[in-house]
Amino acid sequence: MMDTTLATPKPRVRRGRPGSAALLLANTLATGGLVVLVLIALIALAAPVLPLADPDVTAPVDRLMPVFSAGHPLGTDHLGRDILSRLIWGTRVSLAVGLSATFIAAFFGSLLGLVAGYAGGRTDSLVMRGIDMVMAFPYILLALAIVAVLGPGLINALYAIALVNIPFFARNIRGLTLGLSRREFVDAARLSGKTPAQILFLEILPNVLPVIVITMSTTVGWMILETAGLSFLGLGAQPPQADLGSMLGEGRKILFTSPHVSVIPGLMIFALVMSINLFGDGIRDVLDPRLRSGALTRPVARTAIMRDVPAEAPVPTAGAVLDLQGLRTEFHVGGSVYKAVGGIDLVLMKGECLGLVGESGSGKSVTAMSIMGLVPTPPGRIVGGAAFLGEEDMFAVSNERIRQLRGAAVAYVFQDPLSTLHPLFTVGDQLTEAIRAHQRMTGSQAKKRAIDLLDLVRIPNPVERLNVFPHELSGGMRQRVCIAMALANDAKVLIADEPTTALDVTVQSQILALMNRLRRERDTAILFITHDFGVVSAICDRVAVMYAGRIVETGPTEAILSAPAHPYTAKLIQCVPVLGEPERRFDAIAGRPPLVDALPDGCAFAPRCPRARADCRSGDIAMSDAGEGRAVRCLYPLAAGEADV
Repeated sequence: MMDTTLATPKPRVRRGRPGSAALLLANTLATGGLVVLVLIALIALAAPVLPLADPDVTAPVDRLMPVFSAGHPLGTDHLGRDILSRLIWGTRVSLAVGLSATFIAAFFGSLLGLVAGYAGGRTDSLVMRGIDMVMAFPYILLALAIVAVLGPGLINALYAIALVNIPFFARNIRGLTLGLSRREFVDAARLSGKTPAQILFLEILPNVLPVIVITMSTTVGWMILETAGLSFLGLGAQPPQADLGSMLGEGRKILFTSPHVSVIPGLMIFALVMSINLFGDGIRDVLDPRLRSGALTRPVARTAIMRDVPAEAPVPTAGAVLDLQGLRTEFHVGGSVYKAVGGIDLVLMKGECLGLVGESGSGKSVTAMSIMGLVPTPPGRIVGGAAFLGEEDMFAVSNERIRQLRGAAVAYVFQDPLSTLHPLFTVGDQLTEAIRAHQRMTGSQAKKRAIDLLDLVRIPNPVERLNVFPHELSGGMRQRVCIAMALANDAKVLIADEPTTALDVTVQSQILALMNRLRRERDTAILFITHDFGVVSAICDRVAVMYAGRIVETGPTEAILSAPAHPYTAKLIQCVPVLGEPERRFDAIAGRPPLVDALPDGCAFAPRCPRARADCRSGDIAMSDAGEGRAVRCLYPLAAGEADV
């Protein structure tokens, strides 16, 4: 009797990804900069209500009083004016001018960049040649020339600083807009009838806005420095008005007799600019989508290994080329832990092709990337298990040893060859680089080897193909090049991560036949990752079916295809069309895969399984031997010839 009652879903604590504020506060330097900047800004804004002396009133009797004098905590300048008062009012002025100049430069520079990048042609040439003319002059000399024409004064200095920084924004935004304007979503907007202005400001601008904000946050400090420089030279704030640059300039003549007059505003400029730059770097990191992983550090060269030392050291399977034992890989994002790979065991023998099958998100690619430490850290980490390549545990060897084995003993073929191959280097350059990275060869020897590899993967005219760029080849040809690179150093294990998904059926068949022929000729073991059982039947000797980070069934390909034991495997096979069986019914799998940060108790497939019973939803379901080299993770497996419903 089947248990058809619905299981009570496991309550899930919604922690999600950390917000921008949490990411920023996780960056100690950025947080420190923010604290200092807020403190300075608050004091400057409160200048009118603070009990300060008039910053412009002179008192010759009290001139050059030292720090901590009565009534003058920071002393007085050469005219007897209170330095503390002038410092706070001057900081207020410098902040206002620096921020205003930044906003002006960002607005006009971004507008010019958007228009030039989107319009292209003559408009782009005209705008960018004007920008080039402005950039031909040293920016500080150009600012001095503008102030000389307009006349000294704080407002004129603001205009000069803003003008000389417009090209910086314009060039950055123009380059981004140029690439975005040729993207498919812009073509879709044109087809929907949107005007150029609507496309520019509603489609493209939101995509470049983070870059504008980042650029502003990292340049406002330089704007304040440039304004202070002009005031230092007497071209900015005019007496008796105080800003940090003019205070610094006034104190330079008495630097040796009364150093505090110039040192104090100099320290304020340092603190202000440094805090803005640190805060700006933090904003840049927060807005960078590649770094929104819960930690503000960039991915390292190898996945972090944080596994517990087992009481008994694991032993590799005799004769296995690749042996995964209890592999567990997790992603720590904020307060959430995503168990992408939950303890899998796989054995790959020499010359064997093992298919790793499952829906998207089941953990297939993470498993493959974990073997050679290619999962980015943060947020990924390997928290358990072992990965033996022959007798070596890949999780115990040094980083240098991993580097030596990557591309030599273990090679990868990824799904999209256009993104895998470098767009700026020819096919020949990339092949010879892969060869010479692991073999001592001259350039001519590597070139000959590259020609042989292209011929091996059945690319016509291999000598001529060496000099072409990836974009000049078809998708099938690019994938053949990737396979040639993977075979360049006679790898023992070839990991193919859905290498035919992006190809049409005809090219897909050719690539599968090529890989099958090459692995038999070279006795290379292949771990073939796919979600298509039709592909598995064409190339794989054995199959391992993966669901929610765990292997649920494994065995010989023919046996599993003819008589699947796990209900999930049966459902996957039912989704594959069979030529000559038009009456065959296709059943989509009901429901969705579970979230790996909130996996249910018991069998992860139970909420979607028509055969689930009460005991399927509790405890840990172990793999059980099903005979004839097969194993299944199911309490109530299908018998031979039995339907899953």
